[in-house]
Amino acid sequence: MKRIMISRLEESIGEKIFIQGWVHRVRILKNISFVIVRDRSGMVQCVVDKDIDLNNLTNESVVEITGVAKEGKNSLNNFEVIVKEINVINKVEEILPIEVNKNSLDISLETLLNNRVLSLRNEKNNAIFKVQHILLQGFREFLSKEDFTEIFSPKIVAEGAEGGTSVFKLNYFGKEAYLSQSPQFYKQMMIAAGYERVFEIGNFFRAEEHDTRRHLNQFTSMDIELAFIEDENSIMDIEENLLKYMFNKLINEGEGYIKLLNIDVPQINIIPRVEFKEALKILKENYGKSINDIDLDSEGEELISKYAKERFNSDFIFITNYYREKRPMYTMPKGKDGTKSFDLIFRGMEITSGGQRINDYSMLIESFKAKGLNPEDFKSYIDIFKYGVPPHGGFAIGLERFLALLLGFGNVRETTLFPRDKNRLVP
Repeated sequence: MKRIMISRLEESIGEKIFIQGWVHRVRILKNISFVIVRDRSGMVQCVVDKDIDLNNLTNESVVEITGVAKEGKNSLNNFEVIVKEINVINKVEEILPIEVNKNSLDISLETLLNNRVLSLRNEKNNAIFKVQHILLQGFREFLSKEDFTEIFSPKIVAEGAEGGTSVFKLNYFGKEAYLSQSPQFYKQMMIAAGYERVFEIGNFFRAEEHDTRRHLNQFTSMDIELAFIEDENSIMDIEENLLKYMFNKLINEGEGYIKLLNIDVPQINIIPRVEFKEALKILKENYGKSINDIDLDSEGEELISKYAKERFNSDFIFITNYYREKRPMYTMPKGKDGTKSFDLIFRGMEITSGGQRINDYSMLIESFKAKGLNPEDFKSYIDIFKYGVPPHGGFAIGLERFLALLLGFGNVRETTLFPRDKNRLVP
């Protein structure tokens, strides 16, 4: 027989069916037994007659079941399966290191990650990456409808896109190369190539020696770049509409996951925009918080988010016009010491950095020099600006951090399939 997914069983009430999956739980009684079976689409209660031997059936063994789907109310569905035959495809060989069939895994993050594959069998942990999938679909759909082209940039590069030292070096056939920190240069190259609007979802690498709840050494970045903009506000407009689309898609297609994970999906009207200098005044006047730096610290981000929620009822706030010292060498200047740049803060943490880029060759050369960088080291990137590049800009959203904040998790490792940080290379 052809396999049917558990989520489709209600369409086959009264019919003979064939399902495959994992044993989620077994309950053996005197005259009847119950086996909860799980596949990628959900779980179902299977009713087993006492004549079928279940004594050697263990949780998480892989099984196939032939039976009849029938109506029957239970805690899972309004249907169940009357088992005619059950066959163990692959049994569990040893005691499970974690109990995956609990409503939630009451274990340390370290234990969860050390047993990552098993932990993802847990319904709630599994749902995390189903939500991620819906959000990424929404990201792609919105940008495709807005005439963006998806690209895939190199991950082995000759120079760091941020001009810093936080790069992983490698031997590339006798030459020194690096793992890419960002697709920034390549996004801009595609603008120069005439595509005008591009995006990428990819893994990137930062060699910083941090060990915090918000950082990873390998992370997923959702990047866009677009041409013929007026200024940085054009870019923020795009991001605002993009986020609205992604959240609406989650509401429409992820109702079950929203309930299971108790997700508070933001309602976006207009995201407030506050200049960096103004944000410093707000923090000082409203919370007694003084910042003598060119960036917000983690407490500053939390407090400015609190202000956005109290003043505008917004889970998001754009902080704009950062000092030139804070921004990369390709950022368009604004006034005496500012830039046409922004960060997006979401529920107390930065998830986006973006802005307008320099598109003038001479200005770009001077900006690199001002940052103490040798333009000759970036020749393959800088030279394209000799040949006519339109006004453009873009941004990047850190996927794992964005998802952790959306789900209310305290550590980005919880929303990373197989995290890579300074202490973790396996699994």
